[in-house]
Amino acid sequence: MATILNPPSTFSGRLRYLGPGFILSAAIVGSGELIATTALGAKAGFVLFWIILLSCLVKVALQLEFGKNAIYSGTFMMHNFNQLPGLKLGKAHWSIWLWLSLQGLKLLQVGGIVGGVAIVLHMSWPGISVNIWAIISVLITSFLVYRGHYGPVEKGALVMIILFTAVILISLLLLQGTQYAIHWVQIEEGLQFSLPAGMVAMAFGAFGITGVGGDEIMYYNYWCIEKGYAAYTGPNDGSPEWVARAKGWFKVMYLDAVLSMVVYTIVTAAFYLLGAAVLHTRGTVPEGYQMIEVLSGIFTETLGSWAKNLFLAGAFFVLYSTLFTATASWSRVWGDAFGQLGWMKYETEEEQRKGIGLLSWILPVVWCILFLFLQAPVMMVILGGIATSVLLLLVVYVSCIFRYRSLPKSLEPSAVYDLFFWISVISILTVSAYGIWQIL
Repeated sequence: MATILNPPSTFSGRLRYLGPGFILSAAIVGSGELIATTALGAKAGFVLFWIILLSCLVKVALQLEFGKNAIYSGTFMMHNFNQLPGLKLGKAHWSIWLWLSLQGLKLLQVGGIVGGVAIVLHMSWPGISVNIWAIISVLITSFLVYRGHYGPVEKGALVMIILFTAVILISLLLLQGTQYAIHWVQIEEGLQFSLPAGMVAMAFGAFGITGVGGDEIMYYNYWCIEKGYAAYTGPNDGSPEWVARAKGWFKVMYLDAVLSMVVYTIVTAAFYLLGAAVLHTRGTVPEGYQMIEVLSGIFTETLGSWAKNLFLAGAFFVLYSTLFTATASWSRVWGDAFGQLGWMKYETEEEQRKGIGLLSWILPVVWCILFLFLQAPVMMVILGGIATSVLLLLVVYVSCIFRYRSLPKSLEPSAVYDLFFWISVISILTVSAYGIWQIL
């Protein structure tokens, strides 16, 4: 159990306490980058590059508000949702019911990730069918999360994501020596802020799922608490010492969020450019069981046929890290939500442990069943991204409440911070409104 701890005052000291943002990065890279971003580049070409960059850069301020809320409240997100002003339906605030109404599509999204993991494993060991690999994958994941074996999987996945990212960047560099070389005029086209009518739904889904999405922003609360920022700060007793600790841990959290944003922005941009340059030019869009085969073409075109096995290894770790962190995160937020709805006891540490354990089996089984029934991983991920875009609007609203009604006066940020916060809010609302207008 973490105890009250004074925050580090040096940059190197703060680096030792990074973590929550990089856990989210492991969840982001598999679904948003490997599948949704590359598929969008394959279908749209360079024209939507701007929306990918925007989706990575504008959400981090909202993530910080949720992280700060975890530190000064010390309580879980759905509990804090239930304390928001406004209508309650039964025991729960309307925001929790809205969150719940979007979870059908979100279940599809992670079902698509299960499919991606299973397809990679089938390509590596074709003697076992995709469906059987899907079942094996979720059973192993459920067991690991149920038993709490986070450390080895998290660290192993992080190392593989870093290595895979290096391969992606090398591939992008080597692409310049092939027929698929990227020229400045193509980048310029991608920064024109245009949104073709036929691309709206896919772009809207990609905006929600690339970078840190609405659901990952909510998960940040739980990981900030479990990784110690909130416990290190201690309960809010209003003392000058508590204020100093809170501000110090805010700085650690800022560094955590910004550095992880830099990582996933670079990876996302690279994935999109590779998809636009190679797959769009070839006229191939990753779909169905051919998704991984088509995506591997990006690497074989730049590195040679030998790179297919390298891609399969990297794709497995990227996708599996997403499945693993989704299982760990979802079991927490669903347990918290069910507790607020009165459907599950989730007050004491023992009740929370049991709730997380139960949901770590139930949720992956549901994801697996959805994949086995639909067999369309790319479509499932994109549909989940659309739900995430809607959820992001709820996150914007809650972030404003946290910033202007919940945040203690002693912790108010600078005018520069507020400027970036409002740039984020306005950017998200503008893109969402434009997307809805185009659809209508």
